[in-house]
Amino acid sequence: MNIVIVESPAKAKTINQYLGNDYKVLSSVGHFRDLKVRGKGVIPENNFFMDYELNKDTKAITEIKKSISKGDVLWLATDADREGEAIAWHIYDHLTEKKKLIDVTLKRVVFYEITKNAILKAFNNPRDLDSNMIDSQRVRRALDYLMGHQLSQLLWRTLPRAKSAGRVQSVALKLICDRETERELFKPQEYWDIKASFKNENDESFIANLTVINNKKLKKFDIFSKVEADNALEKIQNVNSYNVKEINKKRIKNHPTAPFITSTLQQEASRKLGIGAKNTMRIAQTLYQGIEINGETVGLISYMRTDSVNLSVEAINQIRNLIEVEYGKKYLPENPKIHKKKTNNAQEAHEAIRPTDVNRTPDSIKNYLDERQRLLYELIWKRTISSQMESAEIDQVSINIVSDKSDIEFKTTGSTLIFDGYKKIYMEDVDDIDNNDTDNSNIPKVAEGENLNSFDLKSFQHFTEPPPRFTEASLVKKLEDLGIGRPSTYASIVSTVKDKGYAKYEKKRFEPETKGRIVTAFLNGYFSKYIEENFTAKLENQLDEIAKGKIIWKDTLENWWVPFKKTIDNASSLRVRDVEKKIDEDLGPHFFPALEDGSDPRKCPKCKSGILNIRYGRSGGFIGCSTHPECDHTAQLVVGKGKESSKIEPIKLGYNENNMPITLRIGPYGPYVQLGETPIKGDKKAIKPKRSSIPKNIDFESITLETALSMLALPREIGLHPVSGKMITANNGRFGPYIKHENTFAGIKDDNEDIFTIGINRAVDLITEKESQPSPKRRFTRKKTKK
Repeated sequence: MNIVIVESPAKAKTINQYLGNDYKVLSSVGHFRDLKVRGKGVIPENNFFMDYELNKDTKAITEIKKSISKGDVLWLATDADREGEAIAWHIYDHLTEKKKLIDVTLKRVVFYEITKNAILKAFNNPRDLDSNMIDSQRVRRALDYLMGHQLSQLLWRTLPRAKSAGRVQSVALKLICDRETERELFKPQEYWDIKASFKNENDESFIANLTVINNKKLKKFDIFSKVEADNALEKIQNVNSYNVKEINKKRIKNHPTAPFITSTLQQEASRKLGIGAKNTMRIAQTLYQGIEINGETVGLISYMRTDSVNLSVEAINQIRNLIEVEYGKKYLPENPKIHKKKTNNAQEAHEAIRPTDVNRTPDSIKNYLDERQRLLYELIWKRTISSQMESAEIDQVSINIVSDKSDIEFKTTGSTLIFDGYKKIYMEDVDDIDNNDTDNSNIPKVAEGENLNSFDLKSFQHFTEPPPRFTEASLVKKLEDLGIGRPSTYASIVSTVKDKGYAKYEKKRFEPETKGRIVTAFLNGYFSKYIEENFTAKLENQLDEIAKGKIIWKDTLENWWVPFKKTIDNASSLRVRDVEKKIDEDLGPHFFPALEDGSDPRKCPKCKSGILNIRYGRSGGFIGCSTHPECDHTAQLVVGKGKESSKIEPIKLGYNENNMPITLRIGPYGPYVQLGETPIKGDKKAIKPKRSSIPKNIDFESITLETALSMLALPREIGLHPVSGKMITANNGRFGPYIKHENTFAGIKDDNEDIFTIGINRAVDLITEKESQPSPKRRFTRKKTKK
């Protein structure tokens, strides 16, 4: 009998239909055993002996053992990466211990897509277990186990209620905390730019930026205040005429991006679809393992844990045929596109993530998929096809405009898409867009020396912005760029940071909790080497080298363990007060910055004699008085808030077109923007300034002058209702953003929608949905009866 072992029941069901009645396909249900939780799972003193135990649910492995008899052939068909190789080894090792492999032939098969041809080809070309890949994965697990257990035990003793620390999760958390520190230390810098509209001789207009004034080329911060901007405007307004000084044109090619690897799939699914890394991998797993189509279970995509951008010759030929048929010869390059990965550590699989058959278009199979499966498959299909399409061609043009006295110059740049190429079906998103990008796509034709008329001269205020918090996509990209983690680990790293409560994920951004910052400060104070990015990346490279058979696995563990154990021993005598003192030394200068009046930022505002220190409590870090319990003053662990001042000064964002100040303020009901000054209390004749509250789905710290102007212009008219002909408006209210039609109010619940961009079709849908719901008053009002 042929016994085939895979990891999942879904995969077993798909493979079973291809192999016939001579094969019995069983599932191990993932990892069926792991290092011992209690006692010592790894014993460094005993040559790093690893002691394993079965998981609580032993049904799967019990069924496997019952199914094997003498004379059978055992096919280990687990996934093709290191983790899959390790699972295959665990099955082999456990069955050997139980003497179930006597007179049993063992074969290892790997495949990268679950299709009939791929499965049959794999079973015709079996191989032995790869001991190097197995050693690499076992070392990874041992490193994670040793560091996790040792650090976690120390944390439980010195920082009660701190849940755990890990080899890679702690580095990811440090990145999040470091980014938050950068944001808190960031000081916005004001700068202005000046724009003018110009008309050519054909009365066609365009906008250009001021680049030279008084024969001086402007740098970003040369105009740094309204006074400077007004002075520049006054000078420019005296100019009589302009002409075109110089025109520069060039045509560039924009090449398609490579097909997906694990990290880029997670990034794009997060950006385009709003699906997190963990869910992306779960959905991809279902597409890989098989979907039932017309009575047959078919694997729709190739293996989803890979860092190779290669495509097989067969796949490329199939893609090129589809491009020629569906899009025409002009979209088909003369030769196949060859993509190369920037880093040289591709090792998990031999191909990128792609459809197993590109002729299964998203539209042709949409009825067999749920919504998220459909969206993810469509994303993979489009990215794969586009990777082999012709490059896009773009004309870039820049025009320099000079005044009649040649001491003032404006410049405009633009780009025009001449041939869309791969962009016809796919464009890669980015995490953070530069809002000050002034590229024009509609520059009219002008000639050098042509006279231009200037009008609509305006100045615009800007402030530099702090580095953005990490999204799931940008965090995965950062880890990949640093060489930390591998395809099989990215999703678990991200989800662990969330699940441990060390960082919250709101508005699709990571923000560290105080508990996370305290733990990071602790690790930074005593174990800085082990959460340092380069150290972790070098360790990942050593695991790669073990997988290639270039270094001995025990040497890697020995070289890591000896100094780490010494560091643990040195920290073993620490107590909570010792750790608090160290954390205070590390974070104190940051959370207690110097005050403008020169007073002591650490002086307790309540007892006047105590010193404010960073303490650790049930919910994480907080600020407390050194004379506790005599003084019970506490404050949140927020920069500059140790004295718990309740007054928050307004932040001036700029001015509107009538030169009225616009400020950002915080009131008892949350943050809001205000137009004009607050009247003196008691002045009954004063006009109340216009205010607009900030929606919950908009980050308070991201508010700019442009955003504030949009808020103050609310309610926004969306369009006329197709039935009533009455205007539908969008506004922000006490209970959040909403749209209004006559007497119907419908809340905007989805964080991906906002009052500034929601369109008429979506607005009508929300109104219709709201009007179809029974009125609460009508639903619960009982009918009155006559006595």
